[in-house]
Amino acid sequence: MAFQKTILITGGAGFIGSHLVRLLVKKYPKYHIVNLDKLTYAGNLENLKDIEDSLNYTFVKGDVTDEKHVDQLFTAFRFDGVVHLAAESHVDRSIANPMSFIETNIVGTVVLLNAARHHWKETAGKRFYHISTDEVYGSLGETGYFTEETPYDPRSPYSASKASSDHLVRAYYHTYGLPAVVSNCSNNYGPYQFPEKLLPLVINNIRHNKPLPVYGDGLYTRDWLWVEDHAAAIDLIYHQGQAGRTYNIGGNNEWKNIDLVQQLCDIMDQLLGRPAGTSRNLITFVKDRPGHDRRYAIDASRIKRELGWEPAIQADEGLRRTAQWYLENTEWLERVTSGAYQKYYEEQYGGE
Repeated sequence: MAFQKTILITGGAGFIGSHLVRLLVKKYPKYHIVNLDKLTYAGNLENLKDIEDSLNYTFVKGDVTDEKHVDQLFTAFRFDGVVHLAAESHVDRSIANPMSFIETNIVGTVVLLNAARHHWKETAGKRFYHISTDEVYGSLGETGYFTEETPYDPRSPYSASKASSDHLVRAYYHTYGLPAVVSNCSNNYGPYQFPEKLLPLVINNIRHNKPLPVYGDGLYTRDWLWVEDHAAAIDLIYHQGQAGRTYNIGGNNEWKNIDLVQQLCDIMDQLLGRPAGTSRNLITFVKDRPGHDRRYAIDASRIKRELGWEPAIQADEGLRRTAQWYLENTEWLERVTSGAYQKYYEEQYGGE
């Protein structure tokens, strides 16, 4: 079958990546979507069961830091585009082990940039799209928003590694003329998120009547973005965004952590048929983590103004959808929390 485009998605078995892969495979049957994923703890092929046999989809197990393998893939598939999502993304893990974040988030990005630069002698119709985070901007006070012009001020090893990779992508655009775009998004939530993250962690703990850990005073504020809205924005930026441009993607959904957890407690009590207020009793304030940014909030007016995107799902609906999905997919949740799914991967693709 002759395809119109072949696009490499890195980290396509992860949370955001799997939603993007599903969207592109279904929406563009004449595109060949190649998913490169290392299948670490947060990568899960069960996230893509519904499209794994699609004629326009190929999964490749591999590491973005493996120069030889990445070069071989560019040679074999002759990619027209790269959407780079593969990253270590958990702040607490970056504090415990910064080096793995440096290797994947910085070195891995450079490996991909070099491969694209080497193979794309003619850049017409090509695109390198790097997905990043609002955490690169640092911390806001009680007012104001991050814009695309906000100076970078990363506070954790995770955000510092993402800031570095952002700068490298822009440097390759300016130095080598690589047709690159960058987007920085706020906190994503929705189905298929690994339960180390706040929302699925809270949902899973409520199911098992376990404590709900909330850092510090619980007043840390984040903007929450429904993951399918994010995937739609990525699709739009890939096809219509301007090379060399940065786009902030936000959900217009600011929540203090404690308010978000309490709202989720109330939703879970309703869905589980428990007396109102039951789950709130599980909330436990724990010692704050080092370098904890107080507030993030995104000004997403550029992508709305230039590309016509805005979020479709607001928090009340999104939180209920999220809780309902995890309750309806408890087997998935048990497998990813127990590590049982690793056996499946080893049988299919071999161990690390």
